[in-house]
Amino acid sequence: MGVDLRQVVAGILTITMFVMLGQMIKRDHFDSVEEKLPGVSDDARFDDSKLEAKSLVSLSKRNKGPWKEDSQELKQCWSRPTSDLVEDSKGFVTFSLTNGPEYHVSQIAAAVVVAKYLGATLVLPDIRGSKPGNRRSFGEIYDVDKFVRSLDGIVRVAKEPPSGISARNLAVVKVPNTVTEEYIVDHVEPKFKSKGNIRLATYFSSVNMKKPSQKSELDSTSCLAMFGTLELQPEVNEVVDSMVERLRTLSRKSDGQFLAVDLRVDMLDNKNCQGTKSCFGAQEILEFLQKIGIDKDTTIYLTQSRWDSSLNSLKKFFPKTYTKEGIMPVDKKSKFLDSEDSEYEKVIDYYICSQSDIFVPAISGLFYANVAGNRISSGKTQILVPANIEGSSASAANYISTYVSKKNHLAYSCFC
Repeated sequence: MGVDLRQVVAGILTITMFVMLGQMIKRDHFDSVEEKLPGVSDDARFDDSKLEAKSLVSLSKRNKGPWKEDSQELKQCWSRPTSDLVEDSKGFVTFSLTNGPEYHVSQIAAAVVVAKYLGATLVLPDIRGSKPGNRRSFGEIYDVDKFVRSLDGIVRVAKEPPSGISARNLAVVKVPNTVTEEYIVDHVEPKFKSKGNIRLATYFSSVNMKKPSQKSELDSTSCLAMFGTLELQPEVNEVVDSMVERLRTLSRKSDGQFLAVDLRVDMLDNKNCQGTKSCFGAQEILEFLQKIGIDKDTTIYLTQSRWDSSLNSLKKFFPKTYTKEGIMPVDKKSKFLDSEDSEYEKVIDYYICSQSDIFVPAISGLFYANVAGNRISSGKTQILVPANIEGSSASAANYISTYVSKKNHLAYSCFC
């Protein structure tokens, strides 16, 4: 039987067409945008185990918008505090972590500095949520062993409070988040000497994290406590990593780069937002991002936990806009997204915003200030503070955080 050459050629072309179509479907798998509900991903498609780092190697090199390479990672310009521990502890310092990771950093620093100065043993804190009765152990969020090791030889750490300590024999002492040696001498040490054990209650006289004008012998201890003690426990860290990887995979057209915006709808009605123009809503953020040249294909992460209709205008222009519910692995949602308190959600936001390629704080305050500190220490200085812009365009360089442009953040006293 003779072979019809035209049939052979047609067959080859048909096979080639199907191969090309298969490659296109595979390539665009993570570029699909949710059609059912705005901001919510198709969970059936997201299998975290199938995301591989090598998928980022072939990302497009088109770098639209004000993307910049990270600055060189700074080196610590503080030395490890000297060890002067005596055999017997002089007493115990207890405290709790409250309100979220942006507060935890300062609360840890204040407690470590006080315990170091007094020669006391620091009792591992618990973590208390915003609602009464919401309480977690330190190890549910942070790595206990890392914390203890980081303070080895500097401050003793007890994982559990001694049985003899109760609320009755603890002197409660208020300390500012940027506690000084003078404050300890005047307000803390006398109570510690009279009671033997104290409980710290940290208050925040300011949400500003500017570099102090004067140096102190306690600076090295404070730097270690703020930047060298806290690390997420493995399961929480794994969730953050998987979400960051998901965002980078979705960002194929921007070379794996993504932008994080601290935008929480419920905060916009806060009296601090209403009193001064220090908070920006979705429409204002949309206009800001457009005017500084952020491309419409950019992947954007919002700290808002669940989708709100006020975000629709932002998603219409930037279709790759996601909240936690859209990118969190399905099997982790019941624990980390649907829990009674929002502690896990705050922690996830804090660390994703610290790792994004650009960070835009739509809300001023301590979250912005401490995320900025984390970013500065790791060289991620692309922090763009929004503003109402006249005209059709503007240079992103004009909106770099003053923490960076003036190098006046506390982090610059620890890293240089």
